Amino acid sequence: MRRSRLLRSFLFPVLGAITATGALMPVIAATLSVSDDGRYLVTPDGEPFFWLGDTAWELFHRLTHDEAIAYLDDRAARGFTIIQAVALAEKDGLNAPTPAGYLPLENNDPATPLIVDGPDNDYWDHVDRVIDAANERGLIVALLPTWGDKWNLAWGPGPVVFTPENARIYGEWIGTRYRDKEVIWVLGGDRNPETEEHLAITDAMADGIEAAAGKDALITFHPQGGTGSAQWFHDRDWLDFNMRQNGHQTDYRHYTGTIADRNREPAKPLVEGEPLYEGIPIQFDAEANGYAMALDVRRPLYWNLFNGAAGHTYGHNSIWQMFDERYPPTLDPLMSWREALEATGGDDMRHAKSLLTSRPGWEKRVAAPEILIERNGGKSVPGGAAQRIVATRAADGSWAMVYVAVSRPVSIIADAVGGDTMNAWLFDPRTGAAQSLGQLATSEEFLFTPPNGGEQVDWVLVLDTAGAAFPAPGQDR
Repeated sequence: MRRSRLLRSFLFPVLGAITATGALMPVIAATLSVSDDGRYLVTPDGEPFFWLGDTAWELFHRLTHDEAIAYLDDRAARGFTIIQAVALAEKDGLNAPTPAGYLPLENNDPATPLIVDGPDNDYWDHVDRVIDAANERGLIVALLPTWGDKWNLAWGPGPVVFTPENARIYGEWIGTRYRDKEVIWVLGGDRNPETEEHLAITDAMADGIEAAAGKDALITFHPQGGTGSAQWFHDRDWLDFNMRQNGHQTDYRHYTGTIADRNREPAKPLVEGEPLYEGIPIQFDAEANGYAMALDVRRPLYWNLFNGAAGHTYGHNSIWQMFDERYPPTLDPLMSWREALEATGGDDMRHAKSLLTSRPGWEKRVAAPEILIERNGGKSVPGGAAQRIVATRAADGSWAMVYVAVSRPVSIIADAVGGDTMNAWLFDPRTGAAQSLGQLATSEEFLFTPPNGGEQVDWVLVLDTAGAAFPAPGQDR
């Protein structure tokens, strides 16, 4: 029997997290665990949980409490369910104080967090309040105990402060402090293990967390670009689900690792923890490649989800670093973090969540490239590189979806869904609106021609078994 991992008392939002006036909506207590088949996360009543994350690495380090509340209010209202943030942060998080003047450690020693008596007198009190505020808004914090340059310098500024011995102590300390809050633990922090000591540090921190928070603590690992946690830790007992960083690329081929990691045994849920960020120089070269726009970040969203990922995380180049006039820019952000909250791509994420959850069995969906008829050896339609078209369908064959990354015709095989007839829908991933395309015979090949929206417009084709009586795509069941 696979060991179940529970998340204590997760506050699951009902009818949305925040009203238009900013008041908290009602919540019900719930608890997350890994599904019996090892493919997704579930609530205690067995309902699947949709991981829709936002990247807020510098949330604790660079924002005041009031600023953090403004950020959390916005993300909850836009349907995010996970906030990814770092305790010992990247941007000189050990030596550059917070806006309130706090530092996290005494003498940069992870074994001695800097604690000042009183309810709001130190860095960890600040972290407490922000995590509590997130939980009150129905958001789980995917908490990184440290950014990876604190144990593996790689290309980061450091300083390196961890050993296996103090990693175990720090893991138990932070596990004790946050074991009763709604957190998921994320080790790694954008660094891959390169030595036996790096592996030992990671294992020791996981051991410390489990010693404090129990074997039920959900733990994963955030790797560097183009890799996944499974490469080093898939068989570790502490690794409950895999996380990939498919990287800041526009080419579909960089996202095929989602398929490979999902298919590993034993089965573990797979989450995309860092794809291409909106507003970032593509491949870190703005002059050659420009900046990622909304379409660029929607494509990885659907590539990952339609290839079987249990969740997806959005990122914006201004938000991860919480950039404003107080801080030096990294990777040439184009706007402040507050302005970036309104970015189109970030708002579009919720439509994919609404689309999938409008269909029963969405959590058991499988990648379905076989329903697409390729032309010209797959080089044009369905297409490759940034124009890749992907498909998914229900395990029972009752529905299928095709993400068309560019507005070109695509042919669907006969019997893509069960039954004699199917209802076809056009779903707009930019607005969440659905339009009926009528009823078609399943026994015939179907040519789907998207609206003439041009090369920079994407669509989703939804096919339902006619007798299933599903709602319009994106509507509540």
